[in-house]
Amino acid sequence: MTTLVKQGRIRVKRKTPGEVFECGVDADRTIATFAVRYLQHLDPSGQPVGPLPSFAEDAEVMTALYKSMVLTRTFDGRAISLQRTGQLGTYPSCLGQEAIGTGVASVMADDDVLLTTYREQAAHIWRGVTLEEIFQYWGGDERGSDFSGPRRDFPVCVTIAAHAVHAVGVASAMKLRHEPRVAVCVLGDGATSKGDFYEAVNLAGVWRLPVVFVINNNQWAISVPRHAQTAAETLAQKAIAGGFEGVQVDGNDIVAVRQAATDAIETARTGGGPGLIEALSYRMGDHTTADDAGRYRPKDEASNHQSKDPVARLRAFLDDRGWWSKEKEKTLIAKCKARVEEAKEAYLAIVPEETTAMFDHLYETLPPALAAQRNIAAGGDDE
Repeated sequence: MTTLVKQGRIRVKRKTPGEVFECGVDADRTIATFAVRYLQHLDPSGQPVGPLPSFAEDAEVMTALYKSMVLTRTFDGRAISLQRTGQLGTYPSCLGQEAIGTGVASVMADDDVLLTTYREQAAHIWRGVTLEEIFQYWGGDERGSDFSGPRRDFPVCVTIAAHAVHAVGVASAMKLRHEPRVAVCVLGDGATSKGDFYEAVNLAGVWRLPVVFVINNNQWAISVPRHAQTAAETLAQKAIAGGFEGVQVDGNDIVAVRQAATDAIETARTGGGPGLIEALSYRMGDHTTADDAGRYRPKDEASNHQSKDPVARLRAFLDDRGWWSKEKEKTLIAKCKARVEEAKEAYLAIVPEETTAMFDHLYETLPPALAAQRNIAAGGDDE
């Protein structure tokens, strides 16, 4: 709990003309208190810790969530192997964080707008971005950002926290047009220490915008641990400064993530203003394939988090309800592998763009210096 304390009025008493003032201060008094809610529905073993929301009692809904998470994990593993063999560029694994993107995206409307950082493959897959497009983007081909499914969604934002401001702009347009739509901005814990994030939160609160910020708190901002980048007890409480609620959820619990997203998105959609969700997770792998987390992270830290695996947790829940089986698992794994392999082959068959493509979307009219560079790239001289 956060408590604000304010000093009372200053008392000033004049004695006689020419003498100094005598000042005193009233006793301290509390002017406001704030609390951050924590939400969890399934413990690490997949057992309910209390009453479940209605959707969690629906076998079709829960198995669909599981299938999407398994597909995401299968894709993730294949992307890493492609990078290791030089067939894909630097890639950021989302291993262990599949419940966040899946849970949030699963309650978004088709015409809502998703704005993400670079580790939300799970959300993109649920929203209809093809596996081929994701491969293409991480292969260095920007055409992969031209999503064939959710065309309203923004491309991946590698610049830390910049898309938080973009989300506020999108939500502002939605409000001005009186549209019942929501902008959903997913970002990492490190992004909450950037000025862009604070500016976005401030304007979202002042203007009561239909935007939801989802913080994937995986405990590491590249090589900087959570405790070294902010002294805030929670990241959820950063919403308080913006004048709206922030909640913290178990990000490895798909039920908790989905329920929190349902509440926040519905509030934003119906004019209740912005929301913020801090989803506690853990980055099981390196920051990217260009990183070696073993240089800065305790050796046993990742292994200690394996028992909280979101995929295994949901699988245990489904098994306990009798909604899943070894045979279904075997079939699902085979289908996911086949789907990923098909996308890989389609990606590798794409004819690369010409080198000059890097200039095509920078300016309406290229400045002379860049025009000369483009000419050289096209095989001409520098005139």
